[in-house]
Amino acid sequence: MRIVLNGEAHELESDLTVSDLVHRLTDRENPPGLAVAVNGEVVLRSAWKATTMAEGDRVEVLGAVAGG
Repeated sequence: MRIVLNGEAHELESDLTVSDLVHRLTDRENPPGLAVAVNGEVVLRSAWKATTMAEGDRVEVLGAVAGG
């Protein structure tokens, strides 16, 4: 399946959850300070394991940055 992740096209296997994707990107299962949106809708952390991505989804993974 093909998705757009942070503006770049990626080819991934089907039935991949948000949790699976985050784990691949960070090498951690539940990293702090991370937010995920799929097709412009924020996915609550509690729903990461139940949210499966589909062909053509646009996914944004954003990390919090401290500073002022």
